[in-house]
Amino acid sequence: MDLQTIQNHPAFKQLASERARLGVGMSIVMAATYFTYIVTVAFWPRLLGLPLWDGTVITWGFLIGVSLIGLGFLLTAIYVRRANSRFDRLSQHLLEDLR
Repeated sequence: MDLQTIQNHPAFKQLASERARLGVGMSIVMAATYFTYIVTVAFWPRLLGLPLWDGTVITWGFLIGVSLIGLGFLLTAIYVRRANSRFDRLSQHLLEDLR
């Protein structure tokens, strides 16, 4: 079996397409969110220095920064769940068809 046969298989094309769409989509979400945070730091730093409510030392910048880290973990968890379910099924289907 050659590489061209695998690459032309419909299950492989679907697997590659779905993985690429999910990966690119999640990368765009993370990059856009992080870029927005950096632009806010650059142009509106006072906004991030404001306390969440009167009398607290926790600022909006801290909350948003921690949320960005949390978003990274969330996106990773979503990808792993998708990979362990949909992508594994497509891979198994491809392997069965190629045997």
